[in-house]
Amino acid sequence: MRVLIVGCGRLGAGLAQVLSLRGHVVTVVDIDPLAFERLGPTFRGLTVTGVGFDREVLVKAGIEKADCLAAVTASDDANVVAARLASQVFHIPKVIARLFDPRKAEIYKRLGLQTISPVTWGINHIAELVCHSPLETTLSLGSEVDLVQADVPPLLVGRAVRDLTILGEIHVVAVTRGGKTFLPTQGTVFQEGDALHLAVLTTAADRLKSLLASQ
Repeated sequence: MRVLIVGCGRLGAGLAQVLSLRGHVVTVVDIDPLAFERLGPTFRGLTVTGVGFDREVLVKAGIEKADCLAAVTASDDANVVAARLASQVFHIPKVIARLFDPRKAEIYKRLGLQTISPVTWGINHIAELVCHSPLETTLSLGSEVDLVQADVPPLLVGRAVRDLTILGEIHVVAVTRGGKTFLPTQGTVFQEGDALHLAVLTTAADRLKSLLASQ
């Protein structure tokens, strides 16, 4: 996959390194040429110096052949412009923008732009930790759905995935057992030591906590 990353801060550089190591063709754009030093000597992708939402810069970076663009500069406005340009002008199949302002993230998500808001994720995650929640939020998909992890409670051992499933609200999407993760069926039986990965509506989080506590 050809990936174009706009912004070479800590997130952009780290993302570029990971994707490059996974065999993807990665190009990084940043206005500051010194920012590319964060990529390290092992980075095998390309770098382009320039404004990340300038059309000529993006064309030089290969946006016309890109499969994905991730806009992760320190500016919400720059990320939105780059992402919308990639989506609406160049018709890139997958476009992701990091937005620090949760309100902007929600607005643009409703307009069809895939956004990641570290502020929203951080607020929810810290709130869960402060409240001693049995659930660990690993990823927030917008503001409606969370991916969470929980250890299987003792009384749920021997029960099946269907016993913890509430259609449209709570779904067990994966189980980690003995260091390996697999996709379960509704008939998969829980075992002691299982770690459950669940997709949960945010409005159903308390219901899931009750189910885990009552099992």
